[in-house]
Amino acid sequence: MKVIIIEDEKPAARRLQRMLSKLGIETQTMLHSVAEAIKWFGSHDHPDLIFLDIQLSDGLSFEIFDQVETDSAIIFTTAYDEYALRAFKLNSIDYLLKPIDEEELEAAVRKFRNTQNPAEKINVKELRSLLNMPGIKTYKTRFTAQVGQHLKLVDISDIGCFYSENKSTYMHCHSGRNYPVEVPLEQLEDELDPEKFFRINRKCILNIDAIRDIVSYTNSRLEIKLNNFEEFQLIVSRERVKDFKNWLNN
Repeated sequence: MKVIIIEDEKPAARRLQRMLSKLGIETQTMLHSVAEAIKWFGSHDHPDLIFLDIQLSDGLSFEIFDQVETDSAIIFTTAYDEYALRAFKLNSIDYLLKPIDEEELEAAVRKFRNTQNPAEKINVKELRSLLNMPGIKTYKTRFTAQVGQHLKLVDISDIGCFYSENKSTYMHCHSGRNYPVEVPLEQLEDELDPEKFFRINRKCILNIDAIRDIVSYTNSRLEIKLNNFEEFQLIVSRERVKDFKNWLNN
């Protein structure tokens, strides 16, 4: 059985690869973006089964199938809430809720193997409309971080801010720990709930629930105090102050 993984979080992709290996399934390749997947499909035989994350680094994974026709079966891996999951179930598409459980993965693979015609035509338009239904969240609810040989799951509510330093991105947790994130702040802006997170300058996106104090700073700027954060000063840039105040009052 030929299997590929399309997942933008590399630690999550590697974890899924290891879980599949335990089931005797070797992964042909791992892809991490819409563009990379489109290019790969153009020069390789299509697999029997695709494990497909919904939100990739450069857009929704459904965009792949605007340009690629495939008969491969698909199992979605998703962090979307129960309403979206019902929608996928009604659409006869299997899914695994992140973080992926080994028993649920085994059951999904068994379902694929026991189905005579597992591949179904993907209705991209319908799936997009399902994700835009009122009440369905389309923002990240958790992140993964590599800690030595372990993969740590970090809930979005435990993250005080995201910041960039030395061309790398990190998430700062309420515990005071910092973990690397394999995506830039520009991408994170699109993946985070704007009611909870705000980009105060080019180096930092913060969580409103993590703000300890707000202090007037020079040149009409503001300084933000977060618990257990000593990496650098958090200054709201002058051009962002007005939007920041409006955000606080929403």
